[in-house]
Amino acid sequence: MGDNNAPEDRKTPPPARVLAAVVPIAGFVTVVAGCLVAWSNADASFGWFAYAPLSNRLFSGSGIALVTQGTQIGLAVAVVGLLVLAFWAGYRLGREASR
Repeated sequence: MGDNNAPEDRKTPPPARVLAAVVPIAGFVTVVAGCLVAWSNADASFGWFAYAPLSNRLFSGSGIALVTQGTQIGLAVAVVGLLVLAFWAGYRLGREASR
């Protein structure tokens, strides 16, 4: 091939540098994906009522907020992404402090 493509001249980035770039990006993408999933499943159309036959009154629960399963999954994914970012930040700060 050419002089510029000699195998001994190729410089590959060390795995630590690649990992240092991939981990925060993956954590950020995970947080954004989790938030999008939680936000897209936020509107749940359901209702309930209770009838008390002895009092002839209808009870309707107002102000009750139930979280759908899709919202719970999205929030769990976002929390996992935040944990990855927190681990990465702690690792980087620990490496800098040890130098």
